[in-house]
Amino acid sequence: MSDLPRKAVTRTAKLATLPLGFAGRATWGLGKRIVGESAEIVSRELQQRTAEQLFKVLGELKGGAMKFGQALSVFESALPEEVAGPYRAALTRLQEAAPPMPTRTVHSVLEERLGAGWRELFLEFEDKPAAAASIGQVHRAVWHDGRKVAVKVQYPGAGEALLSDLRQLSRFAGLLGPLIPGMDVKPLIAELRDRVSEELDYGLEAQAQQAHAEEFADDPDVVVPAVVHQYDQVLVTEWIDGIPLSEVITDGTQEQRDRAGQLLARFLFSGPARTGLLHADPHPGNFRLLPGEPEGEGDWRLGVLDFGTVDRLPGGLPTPIGDSLRMTLDGEAGAVYEMLRTEGFVKDSIELDPDAVLDYLLPIIEPALVDEFTFTRTWMRSQAARIADPRSPAYQLGKQLNLPPAYLLIHRVTLSTIGVLCQLGATVRLREELEDWLPGFVPDDEDLTVQEPAAPA
Repeated sequence: MSDLPRKAVTRTAKLATLPLGFAGRATWGLGKRIVGESAEIVSRELQQRTAEQLFKVLGELKGGAMKFGQALSVFESALPEEVAGPYRAALTRLQEAAPPMPTRTVHSVLEERLGAGWRELFLEFEDKPAAAASIGQVHRAVWHDGRKVAVKVQYPGAGEALLSDLRQLSRFAGLLGPLIPGMDVKPLIAELRDRVSEELDYGLEAQAQQAHAEEFADDPDVVVPAVVHQYDQVLVTEWIDGIPLSEVITDGTQEQRDRAGQLLARFLFSGPARTGLLHADPHPGNFRLLPGEPEGEGDWRLGVLDFGTVDRLPGGLPTPIGDSLRMTLDGEAGAVYEMLRTEGFVKDSIELDPDAVLDYLLPIIEPALVDEFTFTRTWMRSQAARIADPRSPAYQLGKQLNLPPAYLLIHRVTLSTIGVLCQLGATVRLREELEDWLPGFVPDDEDLTVQEPAAPA
């Protein structure tokens, strides 16, 4: 059995240190204010100390703690540089690694799921994991037909750990509010909790990945490894080499950053139109930059991994998204406001200023107003501060808006992708991708056929 269930008490105790630590730092901050330090300086020091402890604890755990940390990590570009700098490396580690499970446990899972002769399926199998994530880890191997493969093995007891961690985190979600300006972590934790069953179902993941692999098989810019074999808590896919996006963020050239950003935006908006599925976990650990093919545009392609969390959109992204954005770009604020009201973003019981609503949505709209836009941490911080400041009109208006359930995951994926683009510092032709793929921009006579998700091989 895994160490996850046996160490449940230890995991709970570690997570319990978070609210206690927050309370202690609040008292410390009050003392600093009493002796005369400015509220702004004290607030920043509190934020930094809170963040350091949060990611230290999350980085030591798998399950929901790490899942939450990964989801939160794409928003670090919204933090002030003096706060974000000291623990940015810890966030990157969250995106790429976690403590591995013992080799004997891996072998036990493979024997239980693939049979006593599981080794005969592989010409080679590396016991040391190549990557580890929130609910499973990946081993490099060679399939019996000679193909290089990635073998994803789920931690036994991962489901219990995932739910336990997220329950714990939800109890003090309000204390995490000040950590990322403008972000309410409560819905994020609730959404992660609601999708636990899908995340744990490798059969659903295999179907989603194979649907993408088939649709993008001949794509010159996007690479999705095909599914080789799947049974219960084991998923075998083709192996792809490449530069992890987290390394591009820290050490990549500007050409690599721009190319990765362009392809990330392209994949985000083209995926639902082409497959009926939205890849809903856009943290950098799930992407690779690969050398390009001669027929491809540019020198790099985007490799996409981990389809455990997807939004099923049989008709592609909702048409009102494209319609409202197109009308926004055409200056039709009133029409956009009425569409948002129809879709449930503005409740019938309140009246808002249409121009103020568009101003609130500026982080999503502004990059599409120009032919190309440079995403930066400075821009992200300014937008987050504007929305998070209780004294600002944007903050007050945001409290009156509503996010319909059908748009919840789409909204988070969009904001997360913007966060990654800001981490990259990429210059992206976003409007070009919107015009190519978003309903409402695509010409009526252009047929974007959505493929049904295919069964795994």
